[in-house]
Amino acid sequence: MFERILIMAPHTDDGEFGCGGTIARFIEEKKTIFYVAFSSAEASLPPEFPQDALVEEVKMATKTIGIQDDNLILLDFEVRKFPEQRQEILDKMLELKDQLKPNVVFLPSPNDTHQDHLTVYEEGFRAFKDMTMFGYELPWNNLTFNTEAFILLSEKHIEKKVEAIGKYTSQKSRLYSKPDFIKGLARTRGVQIGTTYAEAFEMVRWVL
Repeated sequence: MFERILIMAPHTDDGEFGCGGTIARFIEEKKTIFYVAFSSAEASLPPEFPQDALVEEVKMATKTIGIQDDNLILLDFEVRKFPEQRQEILDKMLELKDQLKPNVVFLPSPNDTHQDHLTVYEEGFRAFKDMTMFGYELPWNNLTFNTEAFILLSEKHIEKKVEAIGKYTSQKSRLYSKPDFIKGLARTRGVQIGTTYAEAFEMVRWVL
């Protein structure tokens, strides 16, 4: 049903955390995947890392998961200040919509409490309201999360997600980057629908 898929990540790594297994499955199914990161979050890097660390890491991570180099789009909005830049973000989204012509969009959940993530959701809804949208799960940011849609995954898809996230050396201290957490969440979502692994999403809009 979906052939041109847009992953919108407020910061580098959000897309892999939120729907990395789904990306791996879609790549396997020969779908066209576009990954847009709105910020490389230089200001939030640990001081021991170079300023371009997340730029290099997202290139490695998306390559690992199978996204073509030309389909990775890196923008430079300032981290933690998206609400102040929302018109520019909306303008960029509308430009990307016209340029990429996706037929489904993955973006942060409407219940994500991070100000940058919420801005991408709100402006994303405005830009792409005429097409199907899924809100992905980031439990450390979600006030609540409605498991309204599931995408079935196999172990190889989750392993590919773990491998891609492992490229983010600068983020390895974060508890949610640990392989056991990533696999555990996928197992939990799988159990909910009687399978081994899955990723869950909030159904923002469904257009058939």
